This record gives sequence, C-alpha cells and structure tokens, in this order.
Amino acid sequence: MTVSNIFGNTTGNSSPGTGITGNTAGETANMFTKLLVAQIQNQDPLAPTDPSQFVNQLSQLAQTESLQQLSNLTSASTSVLQSMQVLALGAQVGSDVMAETKSVTLDGKSKVEGQVTLATSSTNTKIILTDSGGQKHEVKLGTQSPGTTAFSIDPVKLGLKEGKYTLSVEGTGATDSTIDIKGRLNSVRLAANGDVVLSIGNVGEASPAAITAFNGKSTDSAAQSVL
Repeated sequence: MTVSNIFGNTTGNSSPGTGITGNTAGETANMFTKLLVAQIQNQDPLAPTDPSQFVNQLSQLAQTESLQQLSNLTSASTSVLQSMQVLALGAQVGSDVMAETKSVTLDGKSKVEGQVTLATSSTNTKIILTDSGGQKHEVKLGTQSPGTTAFSIDPVKLGLKEGKYTLSVEGTGATDSTIDIKGRLNSVRLAANGDVVLSIGNVGEASPAAITAFNGKSTDSAAQSVL
C-alpha cells in the first residue's frame, strides 16, 4: 500500500528506519529524527496526526541539539579553565604557600611553621600530632582568642621521627578550627580525571582549594632558580 505523508512524499510500507537524515549534535538527536520519520510514515492515512504535533516534536529535536551543543561547549570551557589554572599555578612553583591540611610530613630535624584558626575563644589549646602508631604529641598554645594563631613544630624538641602525622586541635571551646601548614609548592600536574593536583612540601598532594596564602619565593628557592 502506498500513501502520501504530510511532507508530500510518496512512501510505501518500507522500513521505518529510512527517512530524513541530516547533521545532528549526536546519536540522541539522530535517533529522535528516525523515530519522528517512522511516526509520519506509519500514521493512519484516514486519520492523520495533527501537524502541530509534528511541529512540537521538531521543536523538541532542536532543543535537544541545542542542549547537547551547550554541554559540549561547557565541557570544552572547563578544559580550557583547567589548563589556565595549571599555567597560573605553574608560575608559582618554588613559592612558599600556606595550605589547609589535616596532616603534616616531617623529616625529623627541620622546623615546620603553621597556623591555627579558631572560630571561638579557647583555653588550654593544643595542636595534636598523631603518628602512624597512634602515639600523640602536643604543641601547647594556651589560651587563644578567635582568629589565627601561628605555631611551630620542632621535631627535635618534640622527639618526632621522620614520617607523616595527622593533625587536630584540642582545647576548651576549640570548635570549627582549621590548621594551615607552610610549605613550598614543588609541582603542579593535571591528573587523569582532569583534577589539578599540587605537590606541597610538608603537606604532600593537595588540591588548589587547599591553598590559603601565597608567601612568595624564599631566598634559597630564588638562589636555586638562578643556578
């Protein structure tokens, strides 16, 4: 049986997969087109579908293509922003930074500078360093007002061996506290999943969001750059 569809094309009982073809934003839009053509070809000629329904479906197709193109554009923009972030941070390699962290890596001899930020006043405030064996070591800060307080970790004085230690804050009223550790930004890389990963001395790997301050390049790092 041969019928005429609403586009004026004469068709028979052919495969519903044949019909309109064109450049689409992807497989989803292409499938949408094939389904729409199949619907037109197989409608009842004695009770044809209201043409406005096909117009609505074509509008949905256009919206689908636009959304997919927008998604591709957003993905490309994200990639560009990540590359720009890597370049910007790469220019800071060799600088001393402050990074928010919950752990610190010590070499057993060099002092490490840090700071704790308290949301409320605290008495008997202490920075607690816990080694891999669960043993705790304290850096006593006493009574502190809300805000930021600097501290120093001296491995020799505290008897701390080389290794990684978790950090925490204890004290009466010491809630909602954060700890920042000072270290040198050693490298910046883009991980396989697209995340930007920083390597920071005394901290290890961290995200760019962990950095709370850039302190510039120290004298020794500047001398190494010249050499």
